[in-house]
Amino acid sequence: MGKIALITGITGQDGSYLAELLLSKDYEVHGVIRRSSSFNTGRLNEIYQDPHVENRKMVLHYGDLQDSTSLANLIRNIKPVEIYNLGAQSHVKVSFEIPEYTADITGTGTIRILEAIRASGIETKFYQASSSELYGSTPPPQNEMTPFHPRSPYGAAKIFSYWATVNYREAYGMHTSNGILFNHESPRRGETFVTRKITRAVARIVAGIDKQVFLGNLDVVRDWGYAKEYVEAMWLMLQQPQGDDFVIATGESATVKQFAEAAFARVNLDWSEYVKIDNAYLRPSEVDSLVGDASKAERVLNWKPKTKWKQLAEIMVDADEIT
Repeated sequence: MGKIALITGITGQDGSYLAELLLSKDYEVHGVIRRSSSFNTGRLNEIYQDPHVENRKMVLHYGDLQDSTSLANLIRNIKPVEIYNLGAQSHVKVSFEIPEYTADITGTGTIRILEAIRASGIETKFYQASSSELYGSTPPPQNEMTPFHPRSPYGAAKIFSYWATVNYREAYGMHTSNGILFNHESPRRGETFVTRKITRAVARIVAGIDKQVFLGNLDVVRDWGYAKEYVEAMWLMLQQPQGDDFVIATGESATVKQFAEAAFARVNLDWSEYVKIDNAYLRPSEVDSLVGDASKAERVLNWKPKTKWKQLAEIMVDADEIT
């Protein structure tokens, strides 16, 4: 019998890659999805299983990080041995516009899961999707010992979840781990995130659909890795004898301008002819530079990134090609 895992945020970029990984390891995977009037499971099309299939290995359940009752019922009934909390309002710019909702889903939602685990009394390991946005204005390189200074409601909500995860580990002896993942992208990245916005624009410009793309701050520095590789680090954290906290990053950095340059160069175009600045995309407070030091993950988890930012930009441009 395979292990049973529960994933919140399974319909997102990370959730879909993680579900595929766990299924390949013979897990029975359960995912929490929000009710929608339209289909929101496109990233799961390759692994979706009809409810009428016998002995299904992947099952989707309606639920919400705002609804503690649904979470408690799911955990009690499914009895997962691993829980991955990837659900969140995860757009940093949007968090300035809906800070209360962001705090509730991204912050308090984590407490709801942790309390549901504690109330159920089941033995399970818990993974919390933390973020490099915790570091905010703290200078790079950033590792597990670097002080936090978030610069957005999203970052502030994530810091609440981070310390809640640590607290439940220390207070109740629970196996809880934080994965402090630096920016991780893929062809499944949401279209409003800057990397995918760029690569999708490249494809549409080549196809003659669009003539330009509007971006915000081109000078911010980020450490971009491949989401498909980062979910393996999540799994490795929950295979350790004790819960712990790990930075997951490539250690290499680039500006948004450099990422755009590489993306347009993939199709032999000059980025400067197509990228325009729109101040509407600037944040009230910016995070200038995030570059991770994942040496602890390499040492303890034996995890190392394989794909760096330039190759990632090319992978995403190729995937977005319109034929």
